[in-house]
Amino acid sequence: MNRRRFLRGVAAAATPVAAVQALSLAARDSAIEGEKGQRDARGITESKRRIFRATAAAMSLQRRDWEQGILAQAMLRVGEREKVILLTKAAIVQRTPDGRLGVVISGSPTDPAMGGEAYAAAARWSGDARIQVAGNGLLEWIRLKAPRSNGGIPYHVFDGPEMWSDGFNCAPPFLAAMGYLDEALVQIEGYRRRLWNPDKKLLAHIWDDGKQKFKDPNFWGGGNGWAAAGLTRVIHMLPADRRKDREMLADFGRQIIDGCLTHQRTDGLFHNVVDQPETFVETNLAQMLAFAIYEGVQDGWLPPNYRAHADRMRLAARKKMDDHGYVQGVCGAPDFDRPGNSTEGQSFCILMEAAGERHD
Repeated sequence: MNRRRFLRGVAAAATPVAAVQALSLAARDSAIEGEKGQRDARGITESKRRIFRATAAAMSLQRRDWEQGILAQAMLRVGEREKVILLTKAAIVQRTPDGRLGVVISGSPTDPAMGGEAYAAAARWSGDARIQVAGNGLLEWIRLKAPRSNGGIPYHVFDGPEMWSDGFNCAPPFLAAMGYLDEALVQIEGYRRRLWNPDKKLLAHIWDDGKQKFKDPNFWGGGNGWAAAGLTRVIHMLPADRRKDREMLADFGRQIIDGCLTHQRTDGLFHNVVDQPETFVETNLAQMLAFAIYEGVQDGWLPPNYRAHADRMRLAARKKMDDHGYVQGVCGAPDFDRPGNSTEGQSFCILMEAAGERHD
């Protein structure tokens, strides 16, 4: 999935990772692989050790707008307020006149929204007027200015009317977090209508709205993972009086998860294109789905027996973290066409571990 080529042509409760920063490298490296919930002599769990190491590696990576955003979202999830504020301030440095944040090297109409919820939290926490103005500008861009279809569904690139499966985790969660629930649901339905294959229970990657056909019909694992994560976040933010909307999104989210599980490998991972075993073995979809499942079970829209699937994927992904905290074998930056490392791979390691620890 050559992303560069295509671009060209209220945080949940969790223990902050700062508590582990005083640990020596030797102590951190003494973690027993695969032992969920195991604590060392200081009471630090394996999940927290991994969150710390994945965060340190992620903060060292060069990042573009969606990468900055998903890392900020991961820091929001684990309660790292200072890091959320720092990431937001850095995104503002790369602000464009139209309101987009974090635009480095290349840009997308919707990718900057990936961190919108975290950036809004940074404004509340810091009281910084500059962050508030920038956050409002990003929201105005997403709601009113970004190029979109006649039905109001934002496009993912500037040089073509394309809708990507990645988009489920861009604008909809940001809009939901800011109280624009109806707009979030309209966008989700717009993406679903173009990209969803009900027989395969999977999402195609890219729809060309101008040509009215798929630009990339493949069932990219990362795209289905983005969708599962985005739906999970929106479901979590729906109030009790939106029961029908919750049920609709929950059914959709469960179908995506089930569609992916049909193609899961015996080692717990997936191929980059989930139904094409000739494509490379990829790590991040397992992390993305594990995050969605843990959250879904916790929020009550997935039955408890799904947890076993998340546990299996979590253990498989854990085996891919190297001694420096980098998750290996994810669909890798910068071109996303081969296994490697990426900010989203680091971020979903953090999100998965934080969600999973609530079940340990």
